[in-house]
Amino acid sequence: MTGVIDPELGKSITDLGMVTGVEVTREDEQGAQGADHAHGAHGADHAPAFRVHISIELTVPGCPLSDVIRQRIEDAVTSYPDAHLTLELTVGSMNEEKLGNLVAELKAARRENPFHKPGIKTRVFAVASGKGGVGKSSVTANLAATFAALGYDTAVIDADIYGFSMPKLLGVTSHPTNLNGMLMPVEAWGTRVMSIGMFAGSDQAILWRGPRLQRSLEQFLSDVWWGEPDVLLIDMAPGTGDMAISVAQALPNAELIVVTTPQPSASDIAVRAGLVALQVPMDVAGVVENMSWYDHVGERLRIFGEGGGQRVSDQLTAQLSAKLGHDVPLLAQLPLETDIREVGESGRPAVLNADGSLADSALAESFTQMVRSLMERDRG
Repeated sequence: MTGVIDPELGKSITDLGMVTGVEVTREDEQGAQGADHAHGAHGADHAPAFRVHISIELTVPGCPLSDVIRQRIEDAVTSYPDAHLTLELTVGSMNEEKLGNLVAELKAARRENPFHKPGIKTRVFAVASGKGGVGKSSVTANLAATFAALGYDTAVIDADIYGFSMPKLLGVTSHPTNLNGMLMPVEAWGTRVMSIGMFAGSDQAILWRGPRLQRSLEQFLSDVWWGEPDVLLIDMAPGTGDMAISVAQALPNAELIVVTTPQPSASDIAVRAGLVALQVPMDVAGVVENMSWYDHVGERLRIFGEGGGQRVSDQLTAQLSAKLGHDVPLLAQLPLETDIREVGESGRPAVLNADGSLADSALAESFTQMVRSLMERDRG
């Protein structure tokens, strides 16, 4: 059972103390022959047949991923190569004392904010914009979905606590599981997601551990079990206020991605978002220009003008290159497409097919190239 991993905690169910009993009994000769017959061609090997009774305790009653754990246990048992095993599974839940001890051990191992230390493997990308309405959250959702579809262990924090949109964009309708005060993020499209929008209402959410904006991010980092993801994306609130400072303080290894649209009114403000790096210890990974064009009956329309992304890239490079030691590249120019809105509002990122695989589209290719650029660059 050591190979069976809890999908929320990312650890073996044996290490978590979830397996409370294993009993193996040899089936009689008739039962063994029946098992051989049921296995068809495999019956000729006359492998012994056993009945395996396993007792497990889930962390909480009605664990939302209990079916996944059951299936993983069944797969582990039935795939045993040297015998025919029949599984009997008894499922219970941990008592309060056992759960409390487990949570205490997990918190001690994590030491609160797990990302606030140099040398961690997780790449942290904070997605920012100077103003609202430029598609920052849509870029974040599609970027997260692309990371996950390419095989990266991906997590997303919706840090825009007053304008949260990540639950809708990722189709999240469930609530985080509460393990004695430690929350399990919700999984959607291969990513682990946390947003205040997942809670009952905005008033309740803001009062979750205190109303102050600057505390919300730290709560998401320290009160949620993230495991060790390859990538953590932060969907930041628009502007250059307290949230940007909070990200820099809580995540000194974060790399900023600035999202803008082509017109000067957006790109000029986007530059200010990137210049936060002058005041705080934060690298700038690059710029994304959204809504760059609209293709209509063979004609490419520049509805919002053009050049905004390159202007932001050039201005940030001019002002930050000495500090960062590198230029600030234009990572991508993304089109204005109705699919991004229509598919996104349905709860599926537009870069994905319905089965969660990457779509064969120019948009998906743009995000794939962006992921490769981000992961190949050296950390600042």
